[in-house]
Amino acid sequence: MTNDFAHHPVDPESAAALAATGLRYDLVDTTDRAAFEAWFQADSRGFHGSALSKDQVDSGFAGITYRRTVGVWDKRLAAPEVPIATTSSWTEQVTVPGGRSIDAWAISSVTVSPTHRRRGIARALLEGELRAAADMGLPMATLTVSESTIYGRFGFGQAVFAAELTIDTSRATLATRERRGLLQHVDPSAFVAEAPAIFERVRLTTPGQINVWPLRWEQIAGTAAGDDEYTKNTRIVRFDDDEGVPRGFVVYRVAGGDLDFTKHTLTVDYLLSETPEAYEALWRYILDVDLVREVKAGLRSVDEPLQWLLTDMRAAQVAPIDHLWLRILDVSASLNARTYSSATQLGFEVSDDLGFTTGHYVLETDEAGAPDARRVESIPEGTPSVSLSVNELSSLYLGGVTVSSLVSAGRVVELTEGAAAVVERVFHSPTTPWLSVWF
Repeated sequence: MTNDFAHHPVDPESAAALAATGLRYDLVDTTDRAAFEAWFQADSRGFHGSALSKDQVDSGFAGITYRRTVGVWDKRLAAPEVPIATTSSWTEQVTVPGGRSIDAWAISSVTVSPTHRRRGIARALLEGELRAAADMGLPMATLTVSESTIYGRFGFGQAVFAAELTIDTSRATLATRERRGLLQHVDPSAFVAEAPAIFERVRLTTPGQINVWPLRWEQIAGTAAGDDEYTKNTRIVRFDDDEGVPRGFVVYRVAGGDLDFTKHTLTVDYLLSETPEAYEALWRYILDVDLVREVKAGLRSVDEPLQWLLTDMRAAQVAPIDHLWLRILDVSASLNARTYSSATQLGFEVSDDLGFTTGHYVLETDEAGAPDARRVESIPEGTPSVSLSVNELSSLYLGGVTVSSLVSAGRVVELTEGAAAVVERVFHSPTTPWLSVWF
């Protein structure tokens, strides 16, 4: 595997395809501040963001230039130094079932200027990223999406879902229990300093989580340059256990109530807890804040424990969305990276429109769930087997998507009767996959 991923050259096939249309596809020299600023401004514009201030550019220059930064340029434009398309990628750790993580190619900042739509640029960018990742020996790629209709054509599948909670505080009460530990407001700098260590202690317990980068912690805390309104209104509360050890944080804002001061909306921007005690205490605090009628919390688990703490579960409305998408590039390496729920032998007939993973595979697991996955010429007769595309295999990989639903939708086909139930049992994750950030 190439360790210096930031300097891995752009894919020659995509470069040639774009050059044939008069466009240049290349790496951005992220040591050149002017070149990075031109790319960063194009990235912001691509997501309908405002022009970035000097402080925002400085923040990005310090926080994300370790990544492989790619642009597409059109020399005919009045400002030829500004890319008309962007991507930003890096090697990331994704937690998988079994309390471990796998290397994955994280893809972000995928934009194409509206002036250059429908020219195959996005396809060249995405296929170029996948070929680069495969060339570096990475077993899978991953991304979070702003549009959910684009990435299936490149072999990605929805693997982790998130939920937005909307809670009516007039109905939301928690069962009375002994209150322990200490809650206190803290400065954002305390969150930036202490939250990463707590997160790292729990990251491997939840499939789908990634190793959050430093700038993202600053953005959550409101200490990064950017949204002054967010920074001004952000409040942070920390929970310390009875020994005085920090075990969790909640980052939130309160707004509204202009006409009726009792009807504020409280938005939970991030809630991190290391223990059930910290989780309950932080949620109890949020639901008890005075003069708040509604609480909103995004990017929560679709299996959020809060629903089971509430005396009236209907006080919380849950709206799920697809969040983390995976794209397996090496089936054997990916299947061998996680553990499984029981001993079995399974066969997979995988199709892949881009050709990375097409073939037959056998997965054997022992009583401890340890895997031995390998590519084969043909699946041994009598092996419980299914036929599926790499999209579906990628969706099933973390154990949060049911095989039965994909069979019912016609997206997984049983090659042997009852095979889907075996896959369901073996791939199931006891902890619902969840990712707490965007990237």
